Amino acid sequence: MAIVNDKQMTMNFDLIRKIKSSLQVLGVLGGILILLFVVLTIATDKFLTVNNLANLARQTSIVGIIAVGMTFVIISAGIDLSVGSVLALGGIIGSMIMRDGYPIMLAVLAATAVGAVVGIINGVIINDLKVTPFIATLGMMYIIRSLVLLITNASYISPLPKSFIRFAADTFFYIPTLFLIWIVIVIIATIVSKYTRLGRNIFAIGCNKECARLSGINIRINTYMVYIIVSALAGFAGVLTAGRLATGLPMAGMGYELQVIAAVVVGGGSLYGGEGTIFGTLLGALLIATIGNGGNLLGVNPHILNIIVGSLIIISVYIDQLSKKS
Repeated sequence: MAIVNDKQMTMNFDLIRKIKSSLQVLGVLGGILILLFVVLTIATDKFLTVNNLANLARQTSIVGIIAVGMTFVIISAGIDLSVGSVLALGGIIGSMIMRDGYPIMLAVLAATAVGAVVGIINGVIINDLKVTPFIATLGMMYIIRSLVLLITNASYISPLPKSFIRFAADTFFYIPTLFLIWIVIVIIATIVSKYTRLGRNIFAIGCNKECARLSGINIRINTYMVYIIVSALAGFAGVLTAGRLATGLPMAGMGYELQVIAAVVVGGGSLYGGEGTIFGTLLGALLIATIGNGGNLLGVNPHILNIIVGSLIIISVYIDQLSKKS
């Protein structure tokens, strides 16, 4: 019993230290983002316009929605490389349902449910079959993408209801609806991470899996939950993407898994687990998107922008490593 208590105390100290570190990261990220907005506003008169900011919000929202779920996965010391393929699957399933005349809400629910099923499968492979998350989700990425191409015969799905297309492109008081949906998800996820048993369990598992198990935390259920959440959000984001593009594309979401992980890491999430915040992920996604958007407006070579983002990821991971050595 004494050993368990000692481990619990160590885990609590780790949590406190990581919370302090996360707050510092949020302050730095917020400052960088504000500075970037000021610089781009001065550098180009096209940046701080309603149309450009709306486009920036829409572009960030899809990646941001999935990144919310990925934050939970990374906090638990996991990874999910299948989210881009799940986005495509959700988009195709939802598009097929809408194309055949069924209600839009049914399409959204079906896309989200299909994503959740993939999450359950990932959870079983990772927890029960003991396959490492990287390999399990890498394999699932190829399986789901190939399944989407088989279902569609590599063809796009259309037409979609005009009302749904308008919804995906619409604004509410100049704020894109997709961005508002993302913010609602961010708020819900923040409440879950800070004030629920699930949130505390995820942090505990990421800090020390064995200690969490000895403390009575059900590793299996919580592992299932993080992968269900991220995959369900990916399926949901897929049907929103179909609405934004006005068609279901079998190749949608290519490379999104890397963008999503980048948003979490730049936002202060640790690939070692036990560290990260939903709001930090929001700032990370906005920072990466703003670099791309501003660079395009200034005519910067896209390859240079990718170098900048890649360097930002490396620096973020390096800083995380330094904080763990101190």
